[in-house]
Amino acid sequence: MRTFCFFFLVWSALTASVFAATPGEVEIGSYLREAPLRGLNTETKKLSDFRGKPLIINVWASWCGPCRAEMGSLERLAKRFNGNEFNIIGISTDDYRDAALGFIKNTQVSFENFIDRRLELEHMLGANTIPLTLLVDANGRVLQKARGAYEWDSPQIVNAIAEAFNFKLEQSDSGI
Repeated sequence: MRTFCFFFLVWSALTASVFAATPGEVEIGSYLREAPLRGLNTETKKLSDFRGKPLIINVWASWCGPCRAEMGSLERLAKRFNGNEFNIIGISTDDYRDAALGFIKNTQVSFENFIDRRLELEHMLGANTIPLTLLVDANGRVLQKARGAYEWDSPQIVNAIAEAFNFKLEQSDSGI
């Protein structure tokens, strides 16, 4: 189990260094800048509204097959931990708000999602490929960037998240 957690963290770090940086990208170890978040299934907020608790940011698009594939596991992770140990938000890179909103409604995603039609967040987060998921500490410092789709509610990934955030997450009898 520990080997998998280590592999996940190392793989995330390596893949982040393979891809060319986007304009204004905040690198691992640096702090996210303030940015507006235009709500899809929630009101408009600012990135700083999520400070004070660790944050998982998932960058996705409704047309992206791997994004669609991992969304169910993100929703299950959110049902278990969102708002308690950490927060989870989604950032859609869709060009059309209706497409992103339709996807959220059809998949019954409950965690807060925002749209980034101006590429501001996409560039800052480094989302030149999606899905991209960032683990951000309570102060807004980027700890990890994971490129590609994962089963976010698997025991191994939950353990890797807990290790990155430096706390223990309770596993339920069902495996998460």
